[in-house]
Amino acid sequence: MTEIQCGQIRNFCIIAHIDHGKSTLADRLLEKTGTVSQREMRDQLLDDMELERERGITIKARAVALRYQPEDRPYELNLIDTPGHVDFQYEVSRSLACCEGALLLVDAFQGVEAQTLANAYLALEHDLAIVPAINKIDLKHARLDEVIEEIEHSLGISGDEVLRVSGKTGAGVPELLRALVQRIPPPTGDPDSTLQAMVFDSHYDAYRGAITYVRVMNGSIRQGQRIRFLQVGSNHEVLELGQFTPRPRPCRQLQAGQVGYVICNIKSLDKVRIGDTISIAGPGAAAPLTGYQRPKRMVYCGLYPSDGQDFAELRDALEKLSINDPSFEFEAETSEALGFGFRCGFLGLLHMEIIQQRLEQESDIDLIQTAPNVTYEVITKRGERLEIHRPQEVPDSGLIEEFRQPIMRVNLIVPTEFIGPVMRLCQDRRGELKGTEYLSTTRAMLTYQLPLAEVIYDLYDKLKSATRGYGTMDYELLGYFPADLVRLDILVNGNRVDALSVICDRADADRRGRAVVKKLKEEIDRHMFEVAVQAAIGSRVIARETVPAMRKNVTAKCYGGDITRKRKLWAKQREGKKRMKSIGQVDIPQKAFMAVLQTGSDK
Repeated sequence: MTEIQCGQIRNFCIIAHIDHGKSTLADRLLEKTGTVSQREMRDQLLDDMELERERGITIKARAVALRYQPEDRPYELNLIDTPGHVDFQYEVSRSLACCEGALLLVDAFQGVEAQTLANAYLALEHDLAIVPAINKIDLKHARLDEVIEEIEHSLGISGDEVLRVSGKTGAGVPELLRALVQRIPPPTGDPDSTLQAMVFDSHYDAYRGAITYVRVMNGSIRQGQRIRFLQVGSNHEVLELGQFTPRPRPCRQLQAGQVGYVICNIKSLDKVRIGDTISIAGPGAAAPLTGYQRPKRMVYCGLYPSDGQDFAELRDALEKLSINDPSFEFEAETSEALGFGFRCGFLGLLHMEIIQQRLEQESDIDLIQTAPNVTYEVITKRGERLEIHRPQEVPDSGLIEEFRQPIMRVNLIVPTEFIGPVMRLCQDRRGELKGTEYLSTTRAMLTYQLPLAEVIYDLYDKLKSATRGYGTMDYELLGYFPADLVRLDILVNGNRVDALSVICDRADADRRGRAVVKKLKEEIDRHMFEVAVQAAIGSRVIARETVPAMRKNVTAKCYGGDITRKRKLWAKQREGKKRMKSIGQVDIPQKAFMAVLQTGSDK
């Protein structure tokens, strides 16, 4: 195979909204360049995770090297297929840092959507060359002229630059490949300088240790070479390196501009960090690259093994998962109700759901998850600023000077006939309208400021219902702003159940408290004494339900005779119940937690 020069390499990623056909188009690119034979081909070839194929979405960005030879000069196209969902924005930003260009896909029927805009702006921030293309031109209902008008209006891209392709039939793919070579600049690295490579992803293999995905910025990396991870400060020998085609294909060296993988038999999970720089071991190492901004976790919840014996297995599974997904973090915690577990931070609700499913599928652990909550800030009367990741951390109301909540800027793209229901939906969630922009005669973009707690729970589902599936949304954090928030506690028999505490708006506390105590009353089994289930803010009880006591008929043996005998027996029974209530423990079954935690996040 001929040696590829730096000028013959093109690094690009595919960015688009959810379901606009990124993975299908990636299949056609693999097919047309002859990277994958017809026999090996299958749909969504790059989505190799079981969960990705099950849900039909991309979760992890995947890198693949394509060999493309238009005339006599061969080219190496390094393609990175990225996720489309807003929760996996961090995967997209990591991929963009390794590319010189981005293929921006827009659905021929759905047009410009919220994530299309967000990803396009992200690519512009990274100074990437954008190659716009309309996908799914084979659809009967394709609106090509209207969609080109939307692209011109919302992204400021000329209609003449927009390519027309079909990821399903392969129409327009040869023209697309030519455009990628012509419009995307080659990488600027110097193959002869000191090695400098960026770690942009990694995953853990039980037999070979950590497999590190790298983009070589300068110099070259060879098999058998001693390398140093600058951030961690550890030296290793390169046992194997290669490229994904899409299967791992070993090679002798990777040079400036190329994307591939490095295996150094690293078994310790803390030795690989995403955003680290690889250089030569010993003196004369290159300066570290800027790396990535740390992702800000927005949603926190507790994960507990339903069988307490699985705690160690859960910790190992979380460690392996965090190597593969650095946007997720965890720390050990204990709960009186649920025992030993972990407090985990996620980028959003879908991210949380995916992590939970990956743990259950890949590690075969049965999990209990507490109600998700977002990160808040509290300014105390002493002037301290506290970050609150769980309700138990909220100080007493007398010590709080200001309670702040995260506010998001939410862009909603909806058909014009549904503007009314969408505005009502946002106003019910304490939203503030900041602007309306018409992308075309039939579609508009509404910009709202909404509390994150209102966005993550069910806004996306409700938006889809209100717009018959046509509405889309994208959100970004504006900052933390003061709000009238309280900690809502659930007391069972006078004892606080820490796993059921939530932080909510004062106006919403009564309704949420009533819903939870009502549900608990149904789920807690009756005891020999009556059990009070209460919702409280501080020391003020705002809702109460009582689980009635089981009652033995102590007067069954009395037949006739004086009523005083029966009264004596009833008084004795009352005394026994009073003593039992003071020392008796209320057993809250696991299914009661599950039922409450499911409805606890309902709006």
